Amino acid sequence: MAKTINLTLHVWRQKGTQDKGRFEVYKAEGIDTDMSFLEMLDVVNERLIKEGKEPVAFDHDCREGICGACGAVVNGRPHGPMDKTTLCQLHMRRFKDNDTITIEPWRARGFPVVKDLVVDRSAFDQIMAAGGFISVKTGSAPEANTVPVRRQDAETAMDAAACIGCGACVAACPNASAMLFVGAKVSHFGLLPQGRVEAKERVRGMVARMDAEGFGNCSNHYECEAACPKGISVSTIARMNREYLSSELAE
Repeated sequence: MAKTINLTLHVWRQKGTQDKGRFEVYKAEGIDTDMSFLEMLDVVNERLIKEGKEPVAFDHDCREGICGACGAVVNGRPHGPMDKTTLCQLHMRRFKDNDTITIEPWRARGFPVVKDLVVDRSAFDQIMAAGGFISVKTGSAPEANTVPVRRQDAETAMDAAACIGCGACVAACPNASAMLFVGAKVSHFGLLPQGRVEAKERVRGMVARMDAEGFGNCSNHYECEAACPKGISVSTIARMNREYLSSELAE
Protein backbone atom coordinates (compact mmCIF):
# COMPACT_ATOMS: atom_id res chain seq x y z
CA MET A 1 0.00 0.00 0.00
CA ALA A 2 1.38 3.37 -1.02
CA LYS A 3 2.33 5.79 1.72
CA THR A 4 0.82 9.27 1.74
CA ILE A 5 1.99 12.46 3.42
CA ASN A 6 0.54 15.86 4.18
CA LEU A 7 2.54 18.99 3.37
CA THR A 8 2.35 22.75 3.77
CA LEU A 9 3.54 24.60 0.67
CA HIS A 10 4.78 28.19 0.62
CA VAL A 11 4.60 28.94 -3.10
CA TRP A 12 5.78 32.10 -4.85
CA ARG A 13 2.94 33.70 -6.84
CA GLN A 14 3.65 36.49 -9.30
CA LYS A 15 1.35 37.61 -12.11
CA GLY A 16 4.13 38.95 -14.33
CA THR A 17 7.53 40.60 -14.57
CA GLN A 18 6.24 43.93 -13.27
CA ASP A 19 4.26 42.40 -10.39
CA LYS A 20 5.82 42.52 -6.93
CA GLY A 21 4.92 38.91 -6.11
CA ARG A 22 4.33 37.20 -2.77
CA PHE A 23 4.26 33.80 -1.09
CA GLU A 24 0.94 32.00 -0.68
CA VAL A 25 0.31 29.01 1.57
CA TYR A 26 -1.37 25.84 0.31
CA LYS A 27 -2.10 22.50 1.90
CA ALA A 28 -1.04 19.43 -0.08
CA GLU A 29 -2.81 16.55 1.62
CA GLY A 30 -2.78 12.85 0.84
CA ILE A 31 0.26 13.10 -1.43
CA ASP A 32 1.50 9.72 -2.63
CA THR A 33 5.21 9.41 -1.84
CA ASP A 34 5.79 7.69 -5.20
CA MET A 35 4.79 10.90 -6.98
CA SER A 36 7.37 13.17 -8.52
CA PHE A 37 7.55 16.77 -7.32
CA LEU A 38 5.82 17.99 -10.48
CA GLU A 39 3.08 15.40 -10.08
CA MET A 40 2.52 16.76 -6.59
CA LEU A 41 2.14 20.25 -8.08
CA ASP A 42 -0.31 18.80 -10.61
CA VAL A 43 -2.47 17.51 -7.73
CA VAL A 44 -2.32 20.88 -5.98
CA ASN A 45 -3.31 22.65 -9.20
CA GLU A 46 -6.24 20.30 -9.80
CA ARG A 47 -7.56 21.16 -6.35
CA LEU A 48 -7.05 24.89 -6.92
CA ILE A 49 -8.95 24.70 -10.21
CA LYS A 50 -11.86 22.88 -8.52
CA GLU A 51 -11.93 25.68 -5.94
CA GLY A 52 -12.10 28.25 -8.73
CA LYS A 53 -8.58 29.54 -8.05
CA GLU A 54 -5.67 30.26 -10.37
CA PRO A 55 -3.32 27.23 -10.67
CA VAL A 56 0.41 27.61 -10.04
CA ALA A 57 2.36 28.14 -13.27
CA PHE A 58 5.55 26.08 -13.56
CA ASP A 59 7.81 24.94 -16.39
CA HIS A 60 7.93 21.33 -17.55
CA ASP A 61 8.21 19.23 -20.68
CA CYS A 62 9.75 15.76 -20.87
CA ARG A 63 9.61 15.06 -17.10
CA GLU A 64 12.49 12.64 -17.58
CA GLY A 65 15.43 14.84 -16.55
CA ILE A 66 16.49 15.38 -20.17
CA CYS A 67 15.10 18.62 -21.58
CA GLY A 68 16.07 21.15 -18.89
CA ALA A 69 12.65 22.84 -18.99
CA CYS A 70 11.67 22.33 -15.35
CA GLY A 71 13.20 24.20 -12.47
CA ALA A 72 12.39 25.84 -9.17
CA VAL A 73 14.16 26.54 -5.90
CA VAL A 74 12.93 24.12 -3.22
CA ASN A 75 13.79 25.01 0.36
CA GLY A 76 16.64 27.18 -0.88
CA ARG A 77 18.13 24.65 -3.32
CA PRO A 78 17.67 24.67 -7.09
CA HIS A 79 15.92 21.44 -8.11
CA GLY A 80 15.51 20.46 -4.46
CA PRO A 81 17.49 18.50 -1.86
CA MET A 82 18.86 15.65 -4.00
CA ASP A 83 22.22 15.88 -5.75
CA LYS A 84 22.35 15.51 -9.55
CA THR A 85 18.56 15.37 -9.85
CA THR A 86 16.20 17.58 -11.84
CA LEU A 87 12.98 18.82 -10.25
CA CYS A 88 10.88 16.44 -12.35
CA GLN A 89 12.93 13.49 -11.10
CA LEU A 90 12.68 14.49 -7.43
CA HIS A 91 10.22 12.19 -5.65
CA MET A 92 8.03 13.00 -2.68
CA ARG A 93 9.49 10.13 -0.63
CA ARG A 94 12.39 12.51 0.00
CA PHE A 95 10.08 14.57 2.21
CA LYS A 96 8.45 13.78 5.55
CA ASP A 97 4.88 13.98 6.71
CA ASN A 98 3.92 17.50 7.86
CA ASP A 99 6.98 19.06 6.21
CA THR A 100 6.83 22.69 5.14
CA ILE A 101 8.21 23.25 1.64
CA THR A 102 9.12 26.66 0.21
CA ILE A 103 8.97 26.81 -3.61
CA GLU A 104 10.19 29.82 -5.58
CA PRO A 105 11.52 30.58 -9.07
CA TRP A 106 15.13 31.03 -10.22
CA ARG A 107 16.31 34.42 -8.92
CA ALA A 108 18.50 36.23 -11.45
CA ARG A 109 18.47 39.43 -13.47
CA GLY A 110 19.01 37.37 -16.60
CA PHE A 111 15.96 35.20 -15.80
CA PRO A 112 13.01 37.58 -15.33
CA VAL A 113 9.90 35.97 -13.85
CA VAL A 114 7.16 35.39 -16.42
CA LYS A 115 4.58 34.04 -13.97
CA ASP A 116 4.80 32.27 -10.60
CA LEU A 117 7.61 29.69 -10.95
CA VAL A 118 8.15 30.29 -14.68
CA VAL A 119 11.16 32.40 -15.71
CA ASP A 120 12.31 33.61 -19.13
CA ARG A 121 15.48 31.65 -19.91
CA SER A 122 15.80 32.90 -23.48
CA ALA A 123 19.04 34.63 -22.44
CA PHE A 124 20.67 31.20 -22.76
CA ASP A 125 19.38 30.98 -26.33
CA GLN A 126 20.91 34.38 -27.07
CA ILE A 127 24.26 33.22 -25.68
CA MET A 128 24.17 30.12 -27.86
CA ALA A 129 23.24 32.17 -30.92
CA ALA A 130 26.21 34.45 -30.26
CA GLY A 131 28.62 31.70 -31.15
CA GLY A 132 27.69 28.42 -29.54
CA PHE A 133 27.36 26.42 -32.73
CA ILE A 134 29.69 24.92 -35.32
CA SER A 135 28.95 26.52 -38.69
CA VAL A 136 31.91 25.07 -40.59
CA LYS A 137 30.87 22.89 -43.51
CA THR A 138 32.19 19.46 -42.69
CA GLY A 139 30.64 17.57 -45.60
CA SER A 140 29.62 13.95 -45.14
CA ALA A 141 30.67 12.06 -42.03
CA PRO A 142 34.36 11.12 -42.28
CA GLU A 143 35.71 7.67 -41.51
CA ALA A 144 36.09 7.42 -37.74
CA ASN A 145 39.88 7.07 -37.71
CA THR A 146 40.58 9.86 -40.22
CA VAL A 147 40.72 12.60 -37.57
CA PRO A 148 42.41 11.37 -34.39
CA VAL A 149 40.85 12.66 -31.15
CA ARG A 150 42.51 12.12 -27.80
CA ARG A 151 40.36 9.93 -25.57
CA GLN A 152 40.54 12.45 -22.72
CA ASP A 153 39.38 15.26 -25.00
CA ALA A 154 36.49 13.20 -26.32
CA GLU A 155 35.35 12.17 -22.86
CA THR A 156 35.66 15.71 -21.46
CA ALA A 157 33.70 17.11 -24.41
CA MET A 158 30.93 14.56 -23.87
CA ASP A 159 30.83 15.32 -20.13
CA ALA A 160 30.33 19.01 -20.97
CA ALA A 161 27.70 18.12 -23.58
CA ALA A 162 25.55 16.68 -20.76
CA CYS A 163 24.55 20.27 -19.84
CA ILE A 164 20.78 20.64 -20.38
CA GLY A 165 20.71 24.43 -19.97
CA CYS A 166 18.22 24.38 -17.08
CA GLY A 167 19.77 27.41 -15.34
CA ALA A 168 20.22 25.84 -11.90
CA CYS A 169 23.82 27.06 -11.91
CA VAL A 170 22.63 30.65 -12.27
CA ALA A 171 20.01 30.23 -9.54
CA ALA A 172 22.55 28.75 -7.12
CA CYS A 173 25.31 31.31 -7.69
CA PRO A 174 25.30 34.32 -5.33
CA ASN A 175 26.37 36.43 -8.33
CA ALA A 176 23.82 34.85 -10.71
CA SER A 177 26.72 33.84 -12.95
CA ALA A 178 26.14 31.83 -16.13
CA MET A 179 29.78 30.84 -16.45
CA LEU A 180 29.18 27.12 -15.81
CA PHE A 181 26.67 27.02 -18.67
CA VAL A 182 28.94 28.98 -21.04
CA GLY A 183 31.99 27.01 -19.94
CA ALA A 184 30.18 23.75 -20.66
CA LYS A 185 29.24 24.89 -24.17
CA VAL A 186 32.75 26.20 -24.90
CA SER A 187 34.22 22.87 -23.75
CA HIS A 188 31.63 20.85 -25.61
CA PHE A 189 32.42 22.44 -28.98
CA GLY A 190 36.01 23.56 -28.52
CA LEU A 191 37.64 20.28 -27.53
CA LEU A 192 36.77 18.45 -30.74
CA PRO A 193 38.55 19.13 -34.08
CA GLN A 194 35.45 20.44 -35.87
CA GLY A 195 34.96 23.06 -33.17
CA ARG A 196 38.54 24.34 -33.04
CA VAL A 197 38.13 26.26 -36.33
CA GLU A 198 35.84 28.86 -34.73
CA ALA A 199 36.97 28.48 -31.11
CA LYS A 200 38.33 32.02 -30.66
CA GLU A 201 35.31 33.76 -32.18
CA ARG A 202 32.96 31.47 -30.29
CA VAL A 203 34.29 32.12 -26.81
CA ARG A 204 34.49 35.89 -27.35
CA GLY A 205 30.98 36.04 -28.72
CA MET A 206 29.44 33.92 -25.99
CA VAL A 207 31.18 35.71 -23.13
CA ALA A 208 30.22 39.12 -24.52
CA ARG A 209 26.59 38.05 -24.84
CA MET A 210 26.61 36.55 -21.35
CA ASP A 211 27.72 39.91 -19.94
CA ALA A 212 25.17 41.80 -22.04
CA GLU A 213 22.35 39.61 -20.70
CA GLY A 214 23.12 40.75 -17.16
CA PHE A 215 24.68 37.65 -15.62
CA GLY A 216 27.30 38.12 -12.90
CA ASN A 217 30.90 36.99 -12.67
CA CYS A 218 32.26 33.82 -11.12
CA SER A 219 33.78 34.19 -7.66
CA ASN A 220 34.60 30.49 -7.11
CA HIS A 221 31.84 29.64 -4.64
CA TYR A 222 31.25 26.28 -6.45
CA GLU A 223 27.49 26.38 -5.76
CA CYS A 224 26.94 26.00 -9.52
CA GLU A 225 28.65 22.61 -9.62
CA ALA A 226 26.77 21.46 -6.52
CA ALA A 227 23.40 22.48 -8.00
CA CYS A 228 23.95 21.15 -11.52
CA PRO A 229 21.68 18.13 -12.11
CA LYS A 230 24.21 16.72 -14.59
CA GLY A 231 27.29 17.26 -12.43
CA ILE A 232 29.09 19.64 -14.81
CA SER A 233 32.51 20.43 -13.36
CA VAL A 234 33.74 23.96 -12.62
CA SER A 235 36.85 22.97 -14.59
CA THR A 236 34.83 23.99 -17.66
CA ILE A 237 34.91 27.57 -16.35
CA ALA A 238 38.70 27.45 -16.10
CA ARG A 239 38.85 26.11 -19.66
CA MET A 240 36.59 28.91 -20.88
CA ASN A 241 38.78 31.52 -19.16
CA ARG A 242 41.90 30.06 -20.79
CA GLU A 243 40.20 30.02 -24.19
CA TYR A 244 39.06 33.61 -23.75
CA LEU A 245 42.48 34.88 -22.67
CA SER A 246 44.15 33.00 -25.50
CA SER A 247 41.74 34.50 -28.04
CA GLU A 248 42.38 38.01 -26.72
CA LEU A 249 46.17 37.59 -26.80
CA ALA A 250 45.98 36.26 -30.34
CA GLU A 251 44.50 39.54 -31.60
